[in-house]
Amino acid sequence: MGLFDSIVGQVSGALANAGTQGGHGDMLDAVMGIINSPQIGGIQGLVTLFQNKGLGDAAASWIGTGHNLPVSAEQIQQVLGNEHIEAAAQKLGISTTDAAQGLSTLLPQIIDHLTPNGSVPHGDLLSEGLSLLKGKF
Repeated sequence: MGLFDSIVGQVSGALANAGTQGGHGDMLDAVMGIINSPQIGGIQGLVTLFQNKGLGDAAASWIGTGHNLPVSAEQIQQVLGNEHIEAAAQKLGISTTDAAQGLSTLLPQIIDHLTPNGSVPHGDLLSEGLSLLKGKF
């Protein structure tokens, strides 16, 4: 499980830099909730959403093995829509602006770390990885 320990360490750093008032576990829960949302459809569904909004290159960079392209809070809001951003903000007790900013920082990093070999995990592997990350916080 060395890979997941490494992921947890890097995600911890990202959470510390996300600038949210909510706890680390709360922001991770928000990201996990978005990824696992039936409306999103996991990592592959998220990639499709980004592609449909003209940001497919950014999402592909998170999965690929090279440099991750950044996304802004506004782009996260555009892709995910108000419903997901507002739900995350409400859960965290922060503004929608802060939630979108935190997601723009954390989401690319989590997707990157859940796809270390440049491919999207399927089924139990993704759930296992997300559960392990949550258990560390």
